[in-house]
Amino acid sequence: MTHIPANDPNLTSWVDIPQGHHFPIQNLPFGIFSVNGDTPRVGVAIGDNVLDLPKVAELGLFADLDIDTSVFSQPTLNAFIALGQAVWRATRNRLSSLISSDNPELQEQAEAEGVLIPQAEVEMHLPVFIRDYTDFYSSIEHATNIGTMFRGKENALMPNWKHLPVGYHGRASSIIVSGTPIHRPKGQTRPNMEAPPVYGSTRLLDFELEMGFIVGKATELGEQVSTAAAESHIFGMLVFNDWSARDIQKWEYVPLGPFLGKSFASSVSPWIVTLDALEPFRVAGPKQDPPVLPYLQYEGNKNYDIKLEVIIETADGQSKTVCRSNMKYMYWNMMQQLAHHTVNGCNLNVGDMMASGTISGKSPESYGSMLELTWRGTKPIEMPDGSVRKFIQDGDSVIMRAYSEGNGYRIGFGEVRTKVLPAK
Repeated sequence: MTHIPANDPNLTSWVDIPQGHHFPIQNLPFGIFSVNGDTPRVGVAIGDNVLDLPKVAELGLFADLDIDTSVFSQPTLNAFIALGQAVWRATRNRLSSLISSDNPELQEQAEAEGVLIPQAEVEMHLPVFIRDYTDFYSSIEHATNIGTMFRGKENALMPNWKHLPVGYHGRASSIIVSGTPIHRPKGQTRPNMEAPPVYGSTRLLDFELEMGFIVGKATELGEQVSTAAAESHIFGMLVFNDWSARDIQKWEYVPLGPFLGKSFASSVSPWIVTLDALEPFRVAGPKQDPPVLPYLQYEGNKNYDIKLEVIIETADGQSKTVCRSNMKYMYWNMMQQLAHHTVNGCNLNVGDMMASGTISGKSPESYGSMLELTWRGTKPIEMPDGSVRKFIQDGDSVIMRAYSEGNGYRIGFGEVRTKVLPAK
């Protein structure tokens, strides 16, 4: 395991951080924030506060990093991420030192300079400029569930599924940050296969519980990234809700795959947790059988033990946890996804977003979509107010949370929360 000073489980901070908080000193995720409509800039979450990195830079406390600190004043993280893994690590280690209990450098100036801002007072923004977005289909439990529904248990997995990480190129422009509401999408469906298709609002609006990762290192056209090199190309991870209109999707996806049933919106959490922060939570992935081709083989533990949950909140504020899952179940890991993505020479850009695909576990309560949880609507979920859900209704908010836990602290991602409004 890589030794990273900022990961020391014994570290404590002069910033007040409640026990079990998503953002302890061992985390330090990066995001983009603004206050009262001012210019968006780079911040780091620590407890219930945001550390304003441009102000830290103004105090001269990043001098030893030997970087152009104007990257912290940009409205996206792309410029900072482009500086590379060594800079990400050095910056996080320096921040850890500055807010640790035994270092007064920043503490003496923090209050006077307004370096710490309560998260309740900030607006969070999409953390990166996303030029391209790819969605994978990498949970064997999810793929088996969906295949069983539509093709039967004997033909649940397509012939290629265990040989390569299946994926498709999605729509980057409609990726939105937590807190941004969406309108129920419209499109063409065919509810009665004996009758012509109709136009209207989706009746089968669904979430998909996923994790996303951000590309941190560009490649040239024609260049391949190996599984061994992939980690240096990944900046960090966030929670990803890949919204789906199941009836639109069902009618349109043959033969070319997802389009309007997916492209209307995908929601992400605002804080990007670095792979360095997740280092202590590496675990072995499932055994891959049959053996994969050489370019997809890898060494070491490449899965991550990240607990996931989904909550549905009704319009009147009553909520229910409908799913508890874990990213460790993923059959195909991020390193394999990146290696496969570039094996044909496809180039990567800093800020590109890759999503895992729906993360389902083996038990029904760990299924990562309403399609699975209600088994195509045949097993409705009862809500606290007595109503039932086969799929997501207008006025509902879907909330996803994720965290890793161990050594007396949590490394959390915060949440991605999205409210569904009626169709326009």
